[in-house]
Amino acid sequence: MKPAPFEYHCPRTVDEGTALLARYGDDAKVLAGGQSLVPLMNMRLARPANLIDINRIESLAYIRDDGRALRIGALTRQRAAERAPQVAERCPLLRDALRLVGHAQIRNRGTIGGSIAHADPAAELTAVLVALDGEVTARGPKGTRVIAARDLFVSYLTTSLDPRELLTEVCLPAPPKGAGWSWMEIARRHGDFALAGVGVVLAVRGGKITAARIGLTGVGPTPVRPAEAERLLTGQTPSEDLWNGAAEAVRAAVAPDGDIHASAEYRTHVAGVLTQRALREAWERAREAA
Repeated sequence: MKPAPFEYHCPRTVDEGTALLARYGDDAKVLAGGQSLVPLMNMRLARPANLIDINRIESLAYIRDDGRALRIGALTRQRAAERAPQVAERCPLLRDALRLVGHAQIRNRGTIGGSIAHADPAAELTAVLVALDGEVTARGPKGTRVIAARDLFVSYLTTSLDPRELLTEVCLPAPPKGAGWSWMEIARRHGDFALAGVGVVLAVRGGKITAARIGLTGVGPTPVRPAEAERLLTGQTPSEDLWNGAAEAVRAAVAPDGDIHASAEYRTHVAGVLTQRALREAWERAREAA
C-alpha cells in the first residue's frame, strides 16, 4: 500500500510550522513519530494534501523539571522519556505506562506529543495526562494557549486542538512526595493496544489516603477520570472493602464499546479488577516510601 499524493513540508522552527498549519489548516497533517499516521496514510484512510514534518524542529525535544511539574517537549521520543532519570524520579507513573506502549521500536520513533494529539482512546499517555491533571501547550495563528487535560479530549481520535494549532509541550504535575503509583493494563499480546488499562496515584498521610487520582484507558471514547471513585477513596483508611467500593465506582463510570477483541461487559469488569490491583500496589508503594 502507498499513500495518496501529498505535498511535503519540512519546517525547522515552531514559527515555520505554525505558519504552514495556518496556511493549509484542514488540508494538512503533522508528522512527528508517524507510528499512527503513516500506516493510516499507507492504507489511504488518511489523505492529507500537505504533510508537515516537524522532526527537524529541535527545540521541541526536551524534558525539564521546573520544581512543580515535568515539562516535556512534544517531539520528545517516548523511549527517551522512558529512560530519563527525571521521569523515573518525578513521575514514575509515566515511566511505567511508557514501558507498555507498543514495542521498543515503536517507542524509538513515537513521540509524547504525537500520541496525545492523536487521542487514541486505548492509548496509555492520554490516561496518564488525565490522571495527573496535566495540560498541553499549543501554538497557532492566535498565539499560544494552555489546554487542561479535561478540556482536550473530545471523542475518538478527536481533540479540542484547532487544525491550525501545533501542540508544543506536555506538562505533567509531579505527584506529591512519597505518593504511591501503579499502572496496569491487559492486552491480547505484549505490544497490542490495551483492552483496558488504569493508572493510579495515591497520596497518603497518617495511614489515610489524602488524595487519589485515577485515569482509565480503553473503556470509552476518551480517557476516563472516575470522580466518584476518587471521592470515595479520599480521607479513608485503605482496606479490601475500600478497594472493592472503588472498583464498583469505576465500573459505573465507564461506558466501553464492544468489538471483535472484547465485549463491553468484559472491558467494564476488567476495569474494576485492574483498579483494585492498582490501588493495592499504589498503597504498598506509598507505605514503603513512608
